[in-house]
Amino acid sequence: MKRYKFLFNIGFVAMLICTASCNKYLNDNVNKATIPDADQWASEASADLFVNGMYGHLYNPTNSPDPLDNFTDDNDGGIYWTSYHYKAANVGPSVDAGTQFNTFGNNYADWDSNYARIRICNVFLQKTKQYSANFSSAWIAKRTDEVRFIRAFTYSMLLQFFGGVPLWTTVPDNNTMTAAQLDQPRATFEQTFNFIDNELDTIIKNGNLAVKYNHGDADAGRATLGAALMLKGWIELFAASPTFNSGTYPLPDPGNLVHFATADPQRWAKAAATFQQFMTNYTQYSLFPDYSKFWYEDNEYNSEIIWDKNLVANVPSPESSNYDQYGGPVYILGQYYTWGNYDPTQELVDAYRMANGKDITDPTSGYDPQHPYVGREQRFYQSIVFDGAPYFQPWMKRTDTIYTRIDKVHPSQNQIDFASSDVSNTAYYNRKRLNPNGGAGVSSGINYIYFRFAEVLLGYAEAQNEAVGPDASVYAAMTTVRARGGLPALPAGLTQAQMRTQIQNERRVEFAFEDKRYYDIIRWGTAKTVLATDRHAMEITNSSPTDDAGVWVYTPIPLNHPYGFLDKMWVAPIPQTVMDANTKLIQNPGY
Repeated sequence: MKRYKFLFNIGFVAMLICTASCNKYLNDNVNKATIPDADQWASEASADLFVNGMYGHLYNPTNSPDPLDNFTDDNDGGIYWTSYHYKAANVGPSVDAGTQFNTFGNNYADWDSNYARIRICNVFLQKTKQYSANFSSAWIAKRTDEVRFIRAFTYSMLLQFFGGVPLWTTVPDNNTMTAAQLDQPRATFEQTFNFIDNELDTIIKNGNLAVKYNHGDADAGRATLGAALMLKGWIELFAASPTFNSGTYPLPDPGNLVHFATADPQRWAKAAATFQQFMTNYTQYSLFPDYSKFWYEDNEYNSEIIWDKNLVANVPSPESSNYDQYGGPVYILGQYYTWGNYDPTQELVDAYRMANGKDITDPTSGYDPQHPYVGREQRFYQSIVFDGAPYFQPWMKRTDTIYTRIDKVHPSQNQIDFASSDVSNTAYYNRKRLNPNGGAGVSSGINYIYFRFAEVLLGYAEAQNEAVGPDASVYAAMTTVRARGGLPALPAGLTQAQMRTQIQNERRVEFAFEDKRYYDIIRWGTAKTVLATDRHAMEITNSSPTDDAGVWVYTPIPLNHPYGFLDKMWVAPIPQTVMDANTKLIQNPGY
């Protein structure tokens, strides 16, 4: 196996992986915090260790049994996790220590972790200026833009969860700064957005980074111009959306900390232009042809991948993936394998269309509610494990059939669970993103993908539809994504509202189990609808339960899990410990 992955753990322990093999070289005998500046910044090689550590510090959601999709209507993770509290509308600055989104290394919404990363970025920018004589101008230009990208990415995570935040571009110093200087107030939503957007624009215009890295490239995993332009388009799309761009907010926000002070429909046009720029200028990217094999380790850095986090099999967390420990069927070939945490709801299952491209609610679609898994689109079979689904991975001795039905004659270990065991409460398991070669529960090296080219296409379609309506370019972008899944083009003559519905459903299906749904239902303003009602499971019983001589009856049933959504939940609370430490901070509305 030939590939190169550079990474460090969050303690900045160097782990270099050579291009010729998967041998790893650990430099764990030096406490990086004690390295003198003169040594740390003596050369490009030593300074690169510092930069590589930033990549290791990036969040890795593959190691969480409670992923961000659990905080949505797509996934049911069970009663053990903080997402269960969140979906019950039990949210506050002290609930779960104010870090409900941050289980098992999911620090994308962790205030302290994000500001620690920002500080590290600022240290690099400060020290490379101080020791500039030790570096070539080309190295400084490239690494500076990499680090500015990581800082902008980090601020984008803070913006999406908290709104406006304090903007640090220098290194706080207890020795030279007063307490008043160390306690910085929050910038507004617009100021924070503008800072991120302008930083990314500068990086793109500088042109110091590669457009894309491919499989086997030594620098694969580092920031690229593609990653910068994609993040720019995404954050513009996020900010242009109704929750933040309506000129009003459901709760009083006098400082405009969580929304724009005035609505501006042109924000949609700006996002569309950014995605169009990507499609026009960065032709190195395209959809990978096989959706089912997209996440294979051998296909890393394929034509669709824009930016990801490097992971390596069989090394300590967080530099490897435990996704297969938590996802997929609990019992395989009669043996317990996984925790069964990634369980699709009936609502997600119903979002997958028929193979003819029609919604299952369309009376002409051919959908049969008593044979609900027949004739569905390809992505359904590639993503969902349903009752009666054949299940095979190369590591298995033979194909298994997963039954989640209630069968009193031939009971299955994966039978839908109405209590609190690991078995699915919904009668479904996920299939997508599982490692086909490692074996269930085995640590894998499948990278976590932050952005891929399908997001450029669907981001453009959404922004352009909102800016001008469903013109030919919107149809073209949608057709490209749908065609990979074997779906026909959308019918002509859709209204803007009808196209909006199609785009939103396409995002839901295309990006299922990729931690995208939460941001979408928040920014669209639909969370208050989809999270304020119970989700559903599929109960499957035989009309003659004592001998299975009857027919199998499919009945969607409520999960009977707590649910609710309050207006304060459009953004997360700033943890109380953070509020206590900085008296200049203003808490988010409703908290």
